[in-house]
Amino acid sequence: MSAFTARPRTRLFAATTVALAALSLTACNDKLGVQDEGAANPTSSTVTTPAPSGTKAGGSTGSTSGGTSTGSGTGSGGSKTSGGAGSNSGSGSGSASGSDSGSDTPASRVPCSGANTKVTAQTVSRPINHMLLTVTNTGSKTCDLYYYPAVNFDDAQSVPPVIKESQPQAVTTLTPGQSGYAGVALAGGDNGSGTNGRTAKSLSVYFFDRDNNSISPAATPALPAKGVYVDDSLRVSYWVSDVEDALTY
Repeated sequence: MSAFTARPRTRLFAATTVALAALSLTACNDKLGVQDEGAANPTSSTVTTPAPSGTKAGGSTGSTSGGTSTGSGTGSGGSKTSGGAGSNSGSGSGSASGSDSGSDTPASRVPCSGANTKVTAQTVSRPINHMLLTVTNTGSKTCDLYYYPAVNFDDAQSVPPVIKESQPQAVTTLTPGQSGYAGVALAGGDNGSGTNGRTAKSLSVYFFDRDNNSISPAATPALPAKGVYVDDSLRVSYWVSDVEDALTY
């Protein structure tokens, strides 16, 4: 064998020997639990960091490998970020207040009648032969005094006419506890102009509703013990809110 041929074989043998030695060392290291840190483990899974508590996951997964991405929003819907977590928060406040006493609304007002008022009858010195009717609202609702009192002395067959000039500009309205007035001209005076004079011992006072219909019950105020003198000239004023206006006619 020539020297040219022997050298390659010698080199091949030496390389083989080195490779066998390396394999033997690797096998020995495996037995000792030593791993090569330079290569990644192909079977290991990606570690996912969980979203912080108190947030709402957004996007498709809510987390990314190796870290988290968070987003926040305010309002009714909040906001969401794909691939991260989104917080949802919102607040609102409001208040409403109102008041309505209802004392002047039509639904809370009723006609005045003998059921929700107290009526008194009082003779006065001036003008002569006059009497003052006072009606006080004793109910819990505002009441309206429509038109004029329909007075009836001793069960008379008719009621006296109203003094047209006494009509007020508006309906007299009484809140609870408030009073209204009407004047009654009992007789024709000292000149004897009245006819069919008589002494009345009792009195009934009827009220009207808005449509000018008489409503019940009637009020029955007491008259003086000696009665009152009336004749055919008997007349009444409209219901008004002032005493002087009631006794003007």
